[in-house]
Amino acid sequence: MKSRIKVALKQLGLVLSLAVGLMGSSLKAGAQEEIAFATNWKAQGGHAGFYQALADGTYKQYGLDVRIVQGGPQINTRSLLSAGKVDFLLSVPQLALENSRQKIPTAMVAAFFQRDPTTLMAHPGKYKDLADMRRARTIYVARAAQFTYWPWVKHKFGLSDDQVKAYSFTLAPFLADPEAVQQAYATAEPLYIDTFKPDVFLLADYGWSGYSNIIETRREIIEKNPDLVQRFIDASIIGWNNYLYGDRKQANALIKKDNPEMTDAKLDAEIAEIQRLGLVDGGDTLKVGLGAIDLKRFASWFDDLMEVGLYKPGEVDLETVVTDQFVNKGVGLDVRKRLESQ
Repeated sequence: MKSRIKVALKQLGLVLSLAVGLMGSSLKAGAQEEIAFATNWKAQGGHAGFYQALADGTYKQYGLDVRIVQGGPQINTRSLLSAGKVDFLLSVPQLALENSRQKIPTAMVAAFFQRDPTTLMAHPGKYKDLADMRRARTIYVARAAQFTYWPWVKHKFGLSDDQVKAYSFTLAPFLADPEAVQQAYATAEPLYIDTFKPDVFLLADYGWSGYSNIIETRREIIEKNPDLVQRFIDASIIGWNNYLYGDRKQANALIKKDNPEMTDAKLDAEIAEIQRLGLVDGGDTLKVGLGAIDLKRFASWFDDLMEVGLYKPGEVDLETVVTDQFVNKGVGLDVRKRLESQ
């Protein structure tokens, strides 16, 4: 009798233990941390991997309930990050430097474009290279660019502020003037011109070593919740691999829902250019995974900015601007290998 009671109690214990374990697993699986992620423009191909991670459930698998907040011409997503309205921001490293100079505590934690897609574009056959653009009467450059890459271009290739007119994010003035030059994203404006194929001069091909499409977050999040940062970066890396080498349909549908101006044809053209130029999956990413950051490269690029007078020595503490603690770990390399072999 005592033996049967012991067995019964043991079985009951196992059942209770299993129930508690299942309850814990259920709670863990169901506990999704809400985060807001702001992009730098309307939904497009350059955001595709993040939409993929949302669409295919990768963020959810990493315990994240992600809300994507679109940027745009009239939306200042940068202020949302510093004000605590969003947790992560898709940005450019120059603006992370500017935050440091203004003592705003944010930092760059990943770089999803290994090469900056910024270009100067011209009508076919007008200029042979960037230096030849000294002959151009008009170069359309956005105001923000005059405090980022433009001083470097001007210094390196002998261009002048006298050539600059404000770029208002419309192609009309450039199209109307066959001698004009205009700033552009290699994955955007040159693909939208249907009357001719412009000559595109990628700054990265001329020595501009800056990253782009970086992930920026507040330093308090890095310090207090590094696991959250790691999960968001890892899930985004997986999302990009799944998008570039897997089924894109769900992600494309979400992008088009957020930005009805996008079409499958536009997205296909953007992604083809992203892959041709190795923006996401080129360089160091082949060995250490997407989102890679090389701190020595970043410091060298910052030296270039100081050389053209954008920053003074000691004005910015690079150790507070950028960290590689969340990248360079080989995350997603197995996913890419598996998808490419299918």
